[in-house]
Amino acid sequence: MNLLAVDIGNTNINCGLFINGRLAKRFSIPTKDKTACQIGLKRHLIVVDDIIICSVVPLACRAIEETLKKISGIKPKVLGRDVKVPIKNLYSVPKQVGQDRLVNAYAAVKLYGSPVVVADFGTAVTFDVVSRNREYLGGLILPGLNISLDVLSERTALLPRAKLARPNGLIGKDTRGSILSGVVYGFAALTDDLIERLRSQIGKNAKAIGTGGNISLIGPYCKKLQAIDQDLTLKGISLIHQNLV
Repeated sequence: MNLLAVDIGNTNINCGLFINGRLAKRFSIPTKDKTACQIGLKRHLIVVDDIIICSVVPLACRAIEETLKKISGIKPKVLGRDVKVPIKNLYSVPKQVGQDRLVNAYAAVKLYGSPVVVADFGTAVTFDVVSRNREYLGGLILPGLNISLDVLSERTALLPRAKLARPNGLIGKDTRGSILSGVVYGFAALTDDLIERLRSQIGKNAKAIGTGGNISLIGPYCKKLQAIDQDLTLKGISLIHQNLV
């Protein structure tokens, strides 16, 4: 069975074609460029049997639903509306949790075990925590790396907008280098410290998994991450789909 898994984020739409549960093809398109979305979906989409969407952008979700239905002839299922993520949600207001966070938590448990912490470096940085009993406990939300770079240039008179990249070293030798060192090493140190703090609450042996669009950049600087899985959300959508068939 061919499944198209679609993860609509604030910056990019990540798509994965799963054939019999195996990720066979992956592609990304910008969320805000409607023309690029339509062209990208038409270019990459082959015959599929089912489509599941995970979205944190309601307007984009509706547009992508319509586009995919026209292209494939299949009505996509939307997580949270048509399909529930099969994990016990202990958030005080369960509906406030983004579906992507629940999918990541579910995928991490299925693929890596529990207890587990998922650090997702996307437009925002989120930490999601799952107990030994496989319950979603909640987590933390921080501004993402690019948001931090934007704010530094927007809220200061002399600091430029630095493009996100790996710093040359811990000690920056110019303004751009200092900004990159501060953001990258700063977020890495924050990540390592938060993982240890969370482990003190849910279990010292809790695994820590990194994912998200910026994980390939920040991951090597984080000492406490035990695995990096950039496709965790897409894999989670596929695992949820396997429960339906």
